[in-house]
Amino acid sequence: MQIKNEQIEAYTKFFHGLSNPTRYQIIISLLNDKKNVGELAEDLCCSQSLISMQLKCLKWCNFVKSIKEGKNIYYYISDERIKELIQLGQSIAEGSINKICTCEVIENENKS
Repeated sequence: MQIKNEQIEAYTKFFHGLSNPTRYQIIISLLNDKKNVGELAEDLCCSQSLISMQLKCLKWCNFVKSIKEGKNIYYYISDERIKELIQLGQSIAEGSINKICTCEVIENENKS
């Protein structure tokens, strides 16, 4: 199967969207229920401004959607396949956590 360079860039950026710990934690927090920024901030023990900034990325990239209910805006996972992807990724990673956490290549990329 031939993949075009533009597709490769889009696909790697898709996974990069999940590579930020705060964004990943937001996704995890939304797996079973919709939540507003305040609830997410409480779940993740971080500021509402940080949550809002990361939600902007997640919403732009279509990981999450929002719905307004009264005065509140609630966020939820946009596609059931994202839930499946998270569960599959966690299942695959579970057997290699030590190796993943000590990968020198990834560590060096994070320092750049």
